[in-house]
Amino acid sequence: MRLTFELNGDPVTRRVDGGEILLDLLREDLALVGTKWGCLTGDCGACTVLLDGRPVVSCLQVVSQIEGRTITTIEGLSPLQQAFVDHGAAQCGYCTPGMIMAAEALVRSGVETEEGAVREGLAGNLCRCTGYSKIIDAVMAVLEERTGEGTGGGVAAG
Repeated sequence: MRLTFELNGDPVTRRVDGGEILLDLLREDLALVGTKWGCLTGDCGACTVLLDGRPVVSCLQVVSQIEGRTITTIEGLSPLQQAFVDHGAAQCGYCTPGMIMAAEALVRSGVETEEGAVREGLAGNLCRCTGYSKIIDAVMAVLEERTGEGTGGGVAAG
């Protein structure tokens, strides 16, 4: 089948098997390896991307369902990536792309600058290294900068 969609701001047209999963299309066909293989059951969040601005696990997303839609991968973002670096929010780095994609959806949603809301928004993403506190700090810094609550040292949400 012929598939047309937007990927990180650019139009893409591909011939695909309609039953292929988005994770395979991104990593194998398009060489965007920032989206990670994880559990392949939708439980860990390592393969999270944004589909029309909402976080989805790409291991469960069939490519036939992305026709005409907009996909953003970790390769299409930067302010949150810098916040993760600034706050030491990445240890091994395996969960980081999925975690940043979920955080980007939170920032775009206009979520309140409250730790509980951030924790809830990231609940579908597992991290086995950081203990989450530095991840929460990074997302809170971006949210605070966005709302003007920051102390001047944060990263703008763009």
